[in-house]
Amino acid sequence: MNSYPIEIDFPDIAPHAPGNTGIPYLYTFDSGVAGPHVMINALTHGNEVCGAIVVDELVRARLRPRRGKLTLSFANVAAYARFDPAAPDRARFVDQDFNRVWTAAKLDDVATRSAELDRARAMRPAIDTVDLLLDLHSMHEKSSPLIVAGPLRKGAELAVSLGTPATAILDEGHPEGRRMRDYEGFGDEASPKSALLIECGQHWEKGAVTVARDSTARFLLLAGIVDESDLPAEWLRPLPEEMRVVRVTEPVVAKSMDFRFAAPYTGLEVFEKAGTVIGWSDGQAVTTPYDDCVLVMPSLRQLRPGVTVVRLGRIEQRIARSPDKWQQAT
Repeated sequence: MNSYPIEIDFPDIAPHAPGNTGIPYLYTFDSGVAGPHVMINALTHGNEVCGAIVVDELVRARLRPRRGKLTLSFANVAAYARFDPAAPDRARFVDQDFNRVWTAAKLDDVATRSAELDRARAMRPAIDTVDLLLDLHSMHEKSSPLIVAGPLRKGAELAVSLGTPATAILDEGHPEGRRMRDYEGFGDEASPKSALLIECGQHWEKGAVTVARDSTARFLLLAGIVDESDLPAEWLRPLPEEMRVVRVTEPVVAKSMDFRFAAPYTGLEVFEKAGTVIGWSDGQAVTTPYDDCVLVMPSLRQLRPGVTVVRLGRIEQRIARSPDKWQQAT
């Protein structure tokens, strides 16, 4: 298994423990002017540090919204405190994946306890008031960044409006439980609320921080709660020349520990022809089900029976930018 170097410094977030809301590690700033309530969330997983760097920088810079409200949060701080460079994946969570607990039924069932459920319940009153959520993540493997926009059309539209990263993934989430980005109104097409999850790159590469800063700056500007002059000029990067919207159609799930890929895939590879062999499971070929099939976040780092090792996607849209707006490509 590849071991990636840690290229970034982990911020000391202990000074943020008091927050300003009565919820530890969570700040809300109200401009007093009409506008949406926007939340930038970091550390849904404790070993995904790029978001923590960005939120720490925003708090220390005393960014305040000109319109609406801004919430800045560090989520699974208990997992972050466990980080050990010798075993970095162990800091993903403490008891269970924080990004699989986001249903009202799970959060209401107070008889069931875990470090992640307790933290989610503490954050829930703030999240219930949020209109637009940006959840900053990173990936096990070194891959091009992407937007996880959920299954709904409003998520795709928000991703395209954001304009970066260059690939937006539409998916149904995970069978183990609901993600924060799909919680309540975020996952209801009839609700005006919406959310995006950004996979900024490999967990500890410098480039993931660059993507997290750019995505955050553009999300705040798109929401209209700050002006460009309020943000560090170097945070904004050039937009990609084209975006792709890819809908996940199915997972590839390991039946046993006997699974291997046909090549060292890193994600977003496109296979022109249906029937192309991409791996083997228990000695049986795993093939692409349709032309122009996209691999979404392939990884064997968590390999065990029942784990999704890659998801397969179909390209729904290609959208070109010209020069100041997005236009659907012909």
